[in-house]
Amino acid sequence: MNPRGVRYLKLILFVLSLTPALLLLEGALSDALGTNPVETLVRDTGQWTLRFLLITLLISPLRQLTGQSQLLRLRRMLGLFAFFYALLHLSLYIGLDKFLYWDEILNDILDRPFITIGMLAFVLLVPLAITSTDAMMRRLGRNWVKLHKLVYVIAVAGVVHFYMLVKADVTEPVIYGLILAVLLMFRLPAIKRWRPFRA
Repeated sequence: MNPRGVRYLKLILFVLSLTPALLLLEGALSDALGTNPVETLVRDTGQWTLRFLLITLLISPLRQLTGQSQLLRLRRMLGLFAFFYALLHLSLYIGLDKFLYWDEILNDILDRPFITIGMLAFVLLVPLAITSTDAMMRRLGRNWVKLHKLVYVIAVAGVVHFYMLVKADVTEPVIYGLILAVLLMFRLPAIKRWRPFRA
């Protein structure tokens, strides 16, 4: 894939990544989010956070399987979109669900384990977003790689957060968990050496 192709792909991916947020905004403005629009907004932005985390983790296995190293140039943008949707998720919860009642928010964090885990995942995601620039990568050196391995912990916490949130049908969080398990398996040394589709 040539540099121009990568630029076009990044542009298309940017538009596609922003589309869920725009659709949610359009749904909110047109009163098309159901009987509890706040719950829909909080839930959907949380799910898109988890989806983007998994898509970001998918990039390395795709590069490994295909030998297309240019795919790594998409990973940063996808990771930042994961943070974008996580920030939306948290902001909607604090602003629209809890109306900035900080006592209630603190009680939720302390007393409701799934919110505790979700908040921990967001806190860990913040330094990854802050250090996503080329300048920070150069400044941190090898420590940058170590820091960004937190994404594995964050993804696991995201799946657990979703699983604990669901009260009845856990099919969707279980599917996310299985996808994450497969993606983490690609980090094992033996599987890292497996390149069936490389030229």
